[in-house]
Amino acid sequence: MELLGLIAVPLVFAGACALSGERQAKITALIGALAQLGLAIVADLRFNWADGGTYQLTHSIPWLKELGITLSVGVDSVSMLLILLTALLGPICVLASFTAIKERVRTYYSWLLILQGMMVGVFAARDLILFYICFEFTLIPMFIMISLWGSTNRKKASVKFFLYTFTGSVIALAGLVYVAWFHTQGTAIDVTGRIGNLGARPWTFDIATLAISAKAIPGHIQAIIMAAMLLGFAVKVPIFPFHTWLPLAHTEAPTAGSVILAGVLLKLGTYGILRFVLGFTPAAVAEYAPLLATLCIVGIIYGGLICWVQTDVKKLVAYSSVAHLGFCMLGMFSLNTIGLQGSILYMINHGLSTGALFLLIGMIYERYHTRNMNELGGLAAKMPVWSTFMVFFAMASVGLPGLNGFISEFLCLLGTFQASSAWGSGIWGSLGAATPGGTSGNLGPWYAAIAGVGMVIAAMYLLYMVGKVVWGTFKAPGGHDSHGSHGHGHAAGAGQGDSHHGELPTDLSKREIGILLPLAALCILLGVYPKPVTKALEAPVALIVKSVDQARETTPMTEIPSVAPRQVVPLTRPTAPAPAELREEDSRSNGGHQ
Repeated sequence: MELLGLIAVPLVFAGACALSGERQAKITALIGALAQLGLAIVADLRFNWADGGTYQLTHSIPWLKELGITLSVGVDSVSMLLILLTALLGPICVLASFTAIKERVRTYYSWLLILQGMMVGVFAARDLILFYICFEFTLIPMFIMISLWGSTNRKKASVKFFLYTFTGSVIALAGLVYVAWFHTQGTAIDVTGRIGNLGARPWTFDIATLAISAKAIPGHIQAIIMAAMLLGFAVKVPIFPFHTWLPLAHTEAPTAGSVILAGVLLKLGTYGILRFVLGFTPAAVAEYAPLLATLCIVGIIYGGLICWVQTDVKKLVAYSSVAHLGFCMLGMFSLNTIGLQGSILYMINHGLSTGALFLLIGMIYERYHTRNMNELGGLAAKMPVWSTFMVFFAMASVGLPGLNGFISEFLCLLGTFQASSAWGSGIWGSLGAATPGGTSGNLGPWYAAIAGVGMVIAAMYLLYMVGKVVWGTFKAPGGHDSHGSHGHGHAAGAGQGDSHHGELPTDLSKREIGILLPLAALCILLGVYPKPVTKALEAPVALIVKSVDQARETTPMTEIPSVAPRQVVPLTRPTAPAPAELREEDSRSNGGHQ
């Protein structure tokens, strides 16, 4: 019941915010966010991390029995980690909004809490329709937050965000529903690898069941389904060339909106690719991994070069997300244990360090009402505490050894490097005898080497940004820029130097320091000792790798026998509801829950 509570509690408090007074709304929202965090901690304590590959804390409520749709929830270690990240960022975003949001306060906090509930629903859902409802509903709160509390160009940003992500999601739904329809046709694979027919089966949208049935989908059909799902999830990540909505949305969103975008919403796309693209179409992913990896590398290099020429600090960090998540997806498409562990760890670490950077930029914007590096400089002289945090989180994003960003990027690149069955083939073969690769795959050293250039570019643009804003002679604008009059509730007429919002001191307040300290502590902990997280990810990652390796062997992309009922071979036990392997795998996927 903890998972249902994690979804329901913020929704209840969202209603309470809407009915409370303007002054009480922020306190009500904080209590609701803290309550969700408390439930997440309870779920964490009850979760058996030693068995992270099994779905736990499961609960199911019948919804539309005729269509096999249920309100079914459950988490493995991947889902649990992302839920903990979501719950942690909730109170932080509420606290960060205390002085920034002055208009429509009740509406703002209501939508913020609704967004919190829906994001947890995405990670906890074990029914495809429940997942999709939560996944799609996250668009509404974010659209409203950008359009009402954003900066000057907020209307264009909100519309572009909605149209891009909604269009992609609808196409992804078509691919997901096809998998559910395929299940009803009764086609399956028995323990010998033969494709057979079990007869018509009722509709179900249980994710574990559909993942088993999807193994029998022909390779060329898997490729089409993969393309459909990627159109939805790749836009959400975003993967190049579907990224153009992100910098504008990040730049125009209020501070808390940018933190949620970077911290959690983008991870809905990476999670969807991990859970459904790799889960439903492993053969297609293995076949097209080089193409997908190439798109990731283009995003890494392109995003880094775009950052290099930015003068808006927030836009620079926004474009850096395109580059950073390129590393995340590159590790995922390596399709081996090390790369997948690094990819999932990257989801968490990016949410911590990049979310913190957006918080720091918002704190400066509240004081000086500009994000232009040509108007800001030498802030270490006036704001030493802020500058310390800025340097720290910039180093975490760069990938400084000892901080969280390093281990994520290292594992992603190492996984990519090893994703080749013969490192000595091709141009490498000309250097001597072939050297056996670490794992099966179609990537290898060249992909890792080119992607590694992106790490150098990232260090250059982030250090350049820190040098401009933190060091040198103090420089601040003499007045507000055009952003100051839109939705953030900033006081008018900020002057040179010490002129800033009346509620804020020159340097960070205790509230602002308290917001940043938990994120800094986690960046150090995950940088120095990431073993608990990587250990927890071993079991679910092993299942994914095993599924992909089996698909490579049993599902060729061409010359596949038809799966039409008139041509398939009846399985040896036609009266059984499913082959023994399918029943056993379904039981393991649901953690034994009935």
